[in-house]
Amino acid sequence: MVTSPKAGRQTRANRFVVRGGVLPPSAQVLHFEPPQWEEFVEVAVRLRPLDPAGTKYAFVKRLGGPNDKGRDIEARLVPNREAGRWDLYQGKHYGSPLAPTDFFSELAKFFKHLLAGSYVPPRQYLICAPRGVGSDLFDLLADHAAFKQRFIEDWQKGATGLKAIVADFTPAQLALVQAYDFSTIVECQLRDILEWHALDRAAHHALFGIVPERMEDPDAPAVPTKEEENYIQALLQVYSEFSGNALSLDDLLKSPDFAEHFHDQRTSFYCAEGLKTFSRDLYGEHEFVRLLDMVHAGVRSSVNSPKHTNGLDRLEAGLTNSQTLKVNDSVLAPRLRPGDLPGTCHHLANAKRLKWVK
Repeated sequence: MVTSPKAGRQTRANRFVVRGGVLPPSAQVLHFEPPQWEEFVEVAVRLRPLDPAGTKYAFVKRLGGPNDKGRDIEARLVPNREAGRWDLYQGKHYGSPLAPTDFFSELAKFFKHLLAGSYVPPRQYLICAPRGVGSDLFDLLADHAAFKQRFIEDWQKGATGLKAIVADFTPAQLALVQAYDFSTIVECQLRDILEWHALDRAAHHALFGIVPERMEDPDAPAVPTKEEENYIQALLQVYSEFSGNALSLDDLLKSPDFAEHFHDQRTSFYCAEGLKTFSRDLYGEHEFVRLLDMVHAGVRSSVNSPKHTNGLDRLEAGLTNSQTLKVNDSVLAPRLRPGDLPGTCHHLANAKRLKWVK
């Protein structure tokens, strides 16, 4: 928590929040229909980074539905399907955590198609259930030998939803299951799926009703900082030119003519500084730089108009015109505050991109 210069006030970090009255994403997905859940997982899988460098799958296809051969989503690490170089994602959207009864028949379908040569063994078989796996299946997934033995015995006995396909458990099928590495069958956590999907921030936020929340802007400190040096120097030139006297910062702070106006300019600068922090926290600082470029392009002509004969006129022209600009192309536009665009003029002056006194 950061304490502002105003006594007793504390500011919170900028953040993304779920719009008021809307359930969080982890709760919303529980109300998806099964096809919608599969589509959601497919989008997330396409965005999933496979390594720290951010490598993505070379090929992803959703197959859920009739004749999917036990694959809702096939995701390949290489363009062509190769043994151990693709992942199988199986979506199971049930009203309760997944139990062995819910899953064993799906796993049997997978092994039948593996034996039939419908596809080669995947690198991983990932179970994607929004309510997760229940304690029984969770324990089996953690003990690979016990998992394999339980699955073989239940298929042989026709238990756990496998009664209708007991006859399909041939010696060849048994040999395949016995040789298979059950450690590659894992639960895909909901938090991971949501995290991958959120990598497409715009789509994720639109789907779940998430909006950016901008916290309080910083107050202008009583004593100007070194970071304010350039735009304050530009303002000193404006006031000195207008008054006909070479004013120092101390003179300015005590001046009955200029002190209040100067305070207003610093307030605008720090309002835009709050916007800069908001941009950095949620979108990246490049979005604030992009907004500065828009403002510069929008006010430069009016500031440089030959009709202005002094710095104060140029300053007022820049501030006035900034407030009329339409910057809807900026992702920051919905969270602009009244002082932001005039404040960006001072940020431009601070970067020496705008000059008031010629």
